[in-house]
Amino acid sequence: MTLHSILGASALSLFAASIALADPITVTDIAGRDVTVDAPVERVILGEGRQIFFAAVLDRENPFERVVGWRDDFRQASPESYEIYAEKFPQLSDIATFGGFKDGSFDIEQAVSLNPDVLIMNLEAKAATDEAGYEEKLAKVGIPIVYVDFREKPFEHTSQSMHIIGQLFGEESKAEEFNTFYQEQLARVTDVINAQDDLKRPLVFVERAGGYSEDCCMSFGNGNFGRFVELAGGTNMGSEFIPGTFGTVNAEQVIASDPDQIVVTGGNWDAYVPGGAWVGMGPGSDLAEATRKLAALTERPAFTGVTAVQNNQVHGIWHQFYNSPYSFIAVQRLAGWLHPDLFPDLDPEATLKELHRRFLPVDYKPGYWVSLGDAATN
Repeated sequence: MTLHSILGASALSLFAASIALADPITVTDIAGRDVTVDAPVERVILGEGRQIFFAAVLDRENPFERVVGWRDDFRQASPESYEIYAEKFPQLSDIATFGGFKDGSFDIEQAVSLNPDVLIMNLEAKAATDEAGYEEKLAKVGIPIVYVDFREKPFEHTSQSMHIIGQLFGEESKAEEFNTFYQEQLARVTDVINAQDDLKRPLVFVERAGGYSEDCCMSFGNGNFGRFVELAGGTNMGSEFIPGTFGTVNAEQVIASDPDQIVVTGGNWDAYVPGGAWVGMGPGSDLAEATRKLAALTERPAFTGVTAVQNNQVHGIWHQFYNSPYSFIAVQRLAGWLHPDLFPDLDPEATLKELHRRFLPVDYKPGYWVSLGDAATN
């Protein structure tokens, strides 16, 4: 008996179509590895829950439709975003969760049971992945790893990462549409800054997750928010003292450097530090409370007598801009703070609203930044 007679003509057509839907493609990931994946993928494990920020751009009808497993950090690291997505897509609570690669708690047997087509990892996890031999172990059970990056070198890697994920998802046109918007919005800042013959760059200290702990002060070197500051027309204070992307400077150094402006990244981190001094920001956050907590941070010894505090040039901004495709929004916001005279018509909130309207499946809610300068004039 032939396959045709068993299935029937219509069923055979559907069978053939299902086979044709997924074809092997080879992508070059951010780590420079050529990886072959059957695409478009239907079952994906996300190495971080916050990777839903890119999935939401490409799967706007349901950003969780391909996600069969993820690291359970979205709820803790960005609870305000989690709640907005959970309200519209309650099925996200049913997604299998697993441990991290860095702490060695990733469960390969669990991953195999989820039958994923691909595991998408952030580039910063590669060293731990290599050390534990996860790549080889997963390859043996037919699970390819693809590395992307929105955190280490966002302005070099965001568009490339979105292109790679677009290839995997079979959504290249959506990825290209987003990348065009990303580059256009970033250029609204960089074109102006680059056109200045004699730009006076204010010295900016960026405190990473200020108030998260009692220690001072976590900051950024030349990467991530440090790079955001440079693109926005400032001089990043941390670059002189931090050789890599992330590091710390002591309180005495902040005072001695005397920054013109201070930017504190913040989020709602009750899951990690209940009742902490961190500045709660993100969609739908209480900005009055965020402003109060930001002002309280300026009373610490590290900020004693510095120019930024005396002039109310202290700002808070959503921490998760540092690890998402939305980093260009932060650059626009920083540019307006650092050079209001150069950007009188630049409205980062309008840009963020347009991002939601055109690319995201959830509605915009304010809460992404505060400034003591604004509070002083109200």
